[in-house]
Amino acid sequence: QVQLVESGGGLVQAGGSLRLTCAASGRTFSTNSMGWFRQAPGKEREFVAAINWSGSSTNYADSVKGQFTISRDVAKNTVYLQMNSLKVEDTAVYYCAAVRRAWRILTPTVEYDDVYWGQGTQVTVSS
Repeated sequence: QVQLVESGGGLVQAGGSLRLTCAASGRTFSTNSMGWFRQAPGKEREFVAAINWSGSSTNYADSVKGQFTISRDVAKNTVYLQMNSLKVEDTAVYYCAAVRRAWRILTPTVEYDDVYWGQGTQVTVSS
């Protein structure tokens, strides 16, 4: 059974940093694009960042460019999201995502069922 387990969320003051980790199990994702989405209260889930299977290519939402960094350790089947200079508007539940099919890039408009999802981790940024 495939599982994506996020960790590293929490409460932080504005301007602080957090590092999210997503550990995948049940299969290898060495040929699959992975990434992060987030959902704030009362809002739709939105794309945050994606990384390709090798880690050589990344993509970010405009709202987090220069602020967040996505990376992965293919051998550990793990993806990370380093979040710096956090703002109150970054408050959300952050979800790890892994594309089900090999060699397909995770995009902002990916179909929900085309992706494995984690259970989410809460990030709260206080002013």
